[in-house]
Amino acid sequence: MAYDHSTNSLEEYWIPFTDNKGFKADPRLIVSGSGNYMTNHQGGRVIDGSSGLFCSPAGHAHPKIVEAVHETMKELTYVAAFGTSHPLSFALASKLAGILPEEINHVFFVNSGSEAIDTALKMVMAYHAANGQDRHRFVSRERAYHGVNIGGVSLSGLMNNRKTFPSVMPNIVMMRHTWDEAELFVQGQPEGRGVELANDLQRAVDTFGGQTIAACFVEPVAGSTGVLNPPKGYLERLREICDAEGILLVFDEVITGFGRIGGKFAADVFGVTPDIMTMAKALTNGSIPMGAVAVKDSIYEVITDSAAPGAIEFFHGYTYSGHPAACAAGLASLSLYEEDGLLEQAAALSPYFLEAAFSLRDHPLVKDIRGIGSLVGVELHAGAAPGARGGQCQKDLFWNGMHVKFTGDAGILAPMFIAEKSHIDEMIGKLRLTLDGLS
Repeated sequence: MAYDHSTNSLEEYWIPFTDNKGFKADPRLIVSGSGNYMTNHQGGRVIDGSSGLFCSPAGHAHPKIVEAVHETMKELTYVAAFGTSHPLSFALASKLAGILPEEINHVFFVNSGSEAIDTALKMVMAYHAANGQDRHRFVSRERAYHGVNIGGVSLSGLMNNRKTFPSVMPNIVMMRHTWDEAELFVQGQPEGRGVELANDLQRAVDTFGGQTIAACFVEPVAGSTGVLNPPKGYLERLREICDAEGILLVFDEVITGFGRIGGKFAADVFGVTPDIMTMAKALTNGSIPMGAVAVKDSIYEVITDSAAPGAIEFFHGYTYSGHPAACAAGLASLSLYEEDGLLEQAAALSPYFLEAAFSLRDHPLVKDIRGIGSLVGVELHAGAAPGARGGQCQKDLFWNGMHVKFTGDAGILAPMFIAEKSHIDEMIGKLRLTLDGLS
């Protein structure tokens, strides 16, 4: 059913990461969603080629999640997050601990991936302070995206996310990104330069002293910038340097967590265990805002044991940390992934999806394709200005019946885990059709 928005100017809502003037002149509204599809305000069907923002692998409006949230909200709509809690928060933390790497068993709930990063920064600071160490530098990476709070912006390697906001954290050291223009159209991990690029962290140690560096933050696969896979040996070398210098290694698994690249987490896929992991998005199938930070037992114990008996150990938290509805959604989502075998289903479909996506390499507008698991970046040659062609492609795709998230000129494909081969064919067909229209 079409939705008539003509009685609403749409002016009052300031839309995030959007050309607001352009959007309000030609709005793209979603009025319903179910499974792999959404319905726009004109009644058109739109296949979701990015699982929302990589957060809804079980599909839109899954009835089991809706029911779990509904039943919880009938009994418990809110519990103060400071000094009290509720059973669902402990149940979800326990369920997460059961699928996280063996040494990581303590979970702190937040409301988004951005909050998870800022929380991880504070945990790192608290840990080193409890150990009596003054480590004040943080290492991140070019083209990194770690959310939009000030800590995450400070760690960001995306210029457009930083240029308007100069008052960020000092003492951030940037490593190089891992994309190599000599290695195009690579599925999985590139072969070259892994150790060389990871040794940027060693150069920071040699320049500033390892004793001054608190943590190294990395996305195991840099997602929002257009899917940059780690070269072979890269994450292993980072782990080696961190161990040698007492630096904490933080994996931002907001996109890669919960089966997106195969395995439960990127830590499993690549066989490298960080000290801290951030997560969000698929934690609740995107149905309720929620994120989490999970830490090794040793970090939790150092911070909590350093406080006096009866004292608050970590002065941090959010009004809605561990909200009952979010915990209900998280428990239902994790149960769905397990009981319906969705992670295994995605892994089985991955070869077909990757082959289909990489078939676009023959299109003259396509500069590069990079992919792993159920995540692919299709980078277009720049048009009149960087990002202009990608932005137009995203808009045209919508009216051709497909949603895809673009960052600049890179479109990021992330199908639902409930997708079948026919959905993949539809996605690639609509993308090719839209690229043909841009040529």
